[in-house]
Amino acid sequence: AVVVDLFSRQVVGWSMDSRMNKDLVLQALLAAVWRRKPKQPIMVHSDQGSQFTSYEYAAFLANHNLQPSMSRRGNCHDNAVAESFFQLLKRERIKRNIYKTREHARQDIFDYIEMFYNPVRRHSHAANLSPVNYEQQYFSEATNCL
Repeated sequence: AVVVDLFSRQVVGWSMDSRMNKDLVLQALLAAVWRRKPKQPIMVHSDQGSQFTSYEYAAFLANHNLQPSMSRRGNCHDNAVAESFFQLLKRERIKRNIYKTREHARQDIFDYIEMFYNPVRRHSHAANLSPVNYEQQYFSEATNCL
């Protein structure tokens, strides 16, 4: 599970487990909240899977000032950014490897996200900068405008 910032396309939270359940999603959200420490309400968009409609998920969102967002059933463009990330992860990393253990896979995915995707991989959406560099440039320019 990943939490992607739509502004910069940075993966701000992620989690990995053998099953797709509410705990997996909550761990990714917790990582995102820990990393970003939002002070204002933040919209969190998801599909309509059972892990996103659970009481625990709704309570977590409410307790962390996060606003839920879901489109109607069958809207295939709902999670295009997240799906794009997973497609890149699979094409650029996972399909090139055979992992001996789940822990080896976790370490390699950590390396892909934290050492390549966020700080290095360029995105056309982000002015052909990496997500980290795009945010740094934006906030640097915003500070200079003050």
